[in-house]
Amino acid sequence: MVTKKRILFIANEMSPYLEVTEFAEIVNKLAIKSNESGFEVRCIMPRFGVINERRHRLHEVVRLSGINVSVDGDDYPLQIKVASLPNARLQVYFLENEDLFKRKFIFHDEQEKWFEDNGLRTVFFCKGALETVKKFGWPPDVIHCSGWMTGLIPLYLKTVYKKEPVFAHSKVVYTIGQNNFKEKFGPDFLKLANIHATLKEKDLDKCLNEALGSEVIDELIDEKVKIREGKKYSIDPSSSDIDGLYSGMSSRMHVTPDQLTKSLASSGIRPETLKERMRAEMVWSSLIRGRFKESLQVGEKEVAAAAKSETPDKPDTDSFEYK
Repeated sequence: MVTKKRILFIANEMSPYLEVTEFAEIVNKLAIKSNESGFEVRCIMPRFGVINERRHRLHEVVRLSGINVSVDGDDYPLQIKVASLPNARLQVYFLENEDLFKRKFIFHDEQEKWFEDNGLRTVFFCKGALETVKKFGWPPDVIHCSGWMTGLIPLYLKTVYKKEPVFAHSKVVYTIGQNNFKEKFGPDFLKLANIHATLKEKDLDKCLNEALGSEVIDELIDEKVKIREGKKYSIDPSSSDIDGLYSGMSSRMHVTPDQLTKSLASSGIRPETLKERMRAEMVWSSLIRGRFKESLQVGEKEVAAAAKSETPDKPDTDSFEYK
C-alpha cells in the first residue's frame, strides 16, 4: 500500500482565522489544494487572541498537553488547540500561551506600539511548532513555512533538530509573505533565538544572510540606466540622502546598518554597490513623481506598450527551499 505524502504548513496567518495580509488566503488555498490532490495535510499557526475560539470551533487537544517550551532559560507552557478548516477535511493546530498570545491585538497595541516581546513570541512559536510535530509523531515529507514569524524554523531544522527522526526526510520551503511591520526585534533577539548549545552564532548569521539574499539581489538591478536618465535633469542625491536610505533598509530587515554591511560583505556584495542602487531608485522616484513633468514627456505609444506588457499584480513573496 502506497502511503500518502505528508505536507505540513506552518504560517503566521491563514484564512479564515487570521487575515492580516492577502497571503492568508493563499496559504488557505495551498492547503486545500494539497489536500484535494491526495496529500495528507496539517497546518500550524499561532492562536492570537483576536481569533474567535467559539466561532471557529477550536478545542483543546488533551493528548498534546503538557509541553513546555524553553526560551532563554525560561519555560513557557504550550497549549494546543485544533479546528477543522471549513469546506476541507484537514486540521489546523493553534499554538497558544496565555502570556504571549492571549491579547486582543496581534503585533501592536491599541496605540499602534510594537509589542516589545514580539521577538520572544517568534522564537516561542518556531520552537513550539517543531515540538508539536515531535509530539504528533507525524513525520512530514514537506514543511512549508510562510511569513516572517516562521523564519527561524528552517535554521532550527538544519541544526538543533537535525537528528530528530521525525524530521529525517523532511524538505523545507520558506516563503516570505508581505512584510507588515518596520520595527526591530531588539538587541536581545539573537540571544533569544539561540535555543540550544549546539546552535552557533555563525548559524544565526547564515540564516540572516539567506533571508537577506533575495531582497538584496532585487535591489541591484539596472541602476545605471536610471542614474543616467536622472543626470539629464540634474538630479543628484547627496551622500547623506543615500545613507538615510541605507539605514532605512537595515531597519526594515531588523538589523543595524553595520550588521547589514557585514551580511553583504559575507555574500560578496559591496555596500557601495547597494547604495548605487538606492541612488538610482531615488533618482527614478523623483522623475516619476512629476517634479520634472514639464521636461519628462511620455507619449501615448509608450503608455500603450507598457499597458500591454503589464501583468496582474501578485503578492509580494519570495520562496527558498532548504535541503
